[in-house]
Amino acid sequence: MAVMSPFVKMFAHSPFKPLQEHMRVVVNSANQVPGLFEAVHDDDKDKVEEIRDLISKLENDADGIKNELREHLPKSMFMPVDRRDLLEILNLQDSIADTAQDIAGMMVVRRMKLPEPVYKPMLALTKRCIDACNQLAKIMEEMDELLETGFRGPEADRVMRMIDELNKIETDTDTQAITVMRVLFEHEDEIGPVSTIMWDRVIHWIGDLANFAERAGNRHRLLLAR
Repeated sequence: MAVMSPFVKMFAHSPFKPLQEHMRVVVNSANQVPGLFEAVHDDDKDKVEEIRDLISKLENDADGIKNELREHLPKSMFMPVDRRDLLEILNLQDSIADTAQDIAGMMVVRRMKLPEPVYKPMLALTKRCIDACNQLAKIMEEMDELLETGFRGPEADRVMRMIDELNKIETDTDTQAITVMRVLFEHEDEIGPVSTIMWDRVIHWIGDLANFAERAGNRHRLLLAR
């Protein structure tokens, strides 16, 4: 008798169970990024590498869940949501972990330093982008209850408000990113041209954490609108 895959068992209860498991790992990786920058600011090389290793492990764990999920996602059975929607949400969640790993890798590959006037607003931007990731995680944890109510009623309204809040957080990050970029270029001579270019890339990656979270939230919005 064939042994049923744990992922098949998950889908038997809810198509969101494995996505929730994946998101828990993803948001854990994103939550390491502020501490990574604090270690960079403190010039604590050992701590930077420790956090990089943890982020890499979590990203690998997320990839493992993603690959298992893709392999076992039913292709020809009735599900309350479209398979393509689930895969799109999965890919957007996974992009958050990938981006956290990119940021961590840069902090190890190149010795990155920032003057205090740039560091403080950049850390604030980072924490706000992580707020967006955590908001998405909260939304994902609500999907089972939504499934039980057929994506309708007070629970659906509550989740829609949570998605609206996620959108507001992402808008905040756009405004903060402009401020950070302005301060960065004001200190270009102090930072150096090459490091300025590297930090410009990192700041865009930080913003991507919130962007991917918002895009995943908007996919949930489409599920509720159907």
